[in-house]
Amino acid sequence: MPPRTPESFAARVRRRLGWVVRDRFPLRPVKRTVQGVDMVLPWSHRLPDYARTEPEYGQNLPRLTAALAAREGQQVVAIDIGANVGDSALQMLAAAPVKILCVEGDQVFLDFLHTNVDALSDVAIEPALLLPYADDVSMAPVRAGGTTRFEPGQSENTLPTVTTAALRTRHPDFDQVRLVKSDTDGYDISLVPAVARTWADTKPVLFFEYDPTLTRLAGFDPLDVWSELTDLGYRHVRVWDNGSRPIGTYLIDEMVEQSAALDVPLEQRLYHFWDVAVVHGDDEAGLQAVRDVLPADPA
Repeated sequence: MPPRTPESFAARVRRRLGWVVRDRFPLRPVKRTVQGVDMVLPWSHRLPDYARTEPEYGQNLPRLTAALAAREGQQVVAIDIGANVGDSALQMLAAAPVKILCVEGDQVFLDFLHTNVDALSDVAIEPALLLPYADDVSMAPVRAGGTTRFEPGQSENTLPTVTTAALRTRHPDFDQVRLVKSDTDGYDISLVPAVARTWADTKPVLFFEYDPTLTRLAGFDPLDVWSELTDLGYRHVRVWDNGSRPIGTYLIDEMVEQSAALDVPLEQRLYHFWDVAVVHGDDEAGLQAVRDVLPADPA
């Protein structure tokens, strides 16, 4: 795996000054090629910066998609929860035969998502905020640097909500989901088990951001996800840091103990959060796919 690209102090200062300038005109559309994939981004989006300083950034997901397609010998049916501008979907499509349902609840990023994927026949969009169950609480987007988290409130950019059960009903073409990606800045802990229950018959591989800080900010206990997924039959976990560098491979019974690593002060652990891939105990193809991407003993 290529090492992290060293960044000098001067380069880091220039990058952060650039963010200050770009944040003054955050929604100006710009064309960018990120890790070989063309897309349109809001000028304030941090993705090009992350990809420049972290060569492996975000590449575990498209590699997992390709490995699953190869193992099953067919197009992968996937859901992208928190699809943002469609950057993950575009990279997955560039890596493998995949059909993707993009779910995005922020109108600002939804506009960029449409720009990036509307011409693609293998992508559908659900313009809604996904919830595990029906809820009358209004949620407002809070944006920073190309990502959105939601908190209770009203906003002109708030879209309708949809439950995981209604999502499956609305999109029969995505009935056989085999891969779920979730990046919702803290709400993944609630959404991922709900999606796993809704598509329990297809036992999808679950790829999501595990960030205890944002999870607690959203009002959830980050450790709850491990017991919920255990009850649903999930057994195997692969873990990367937020730069897609391997952390380890574990049984799900070990994850409460392993998660304590994210309570260590940031300056000691040298990364912010985890990407995790979780595989059902009865999903041999999914297990082989995650092993293809991250072996039990990564080099």
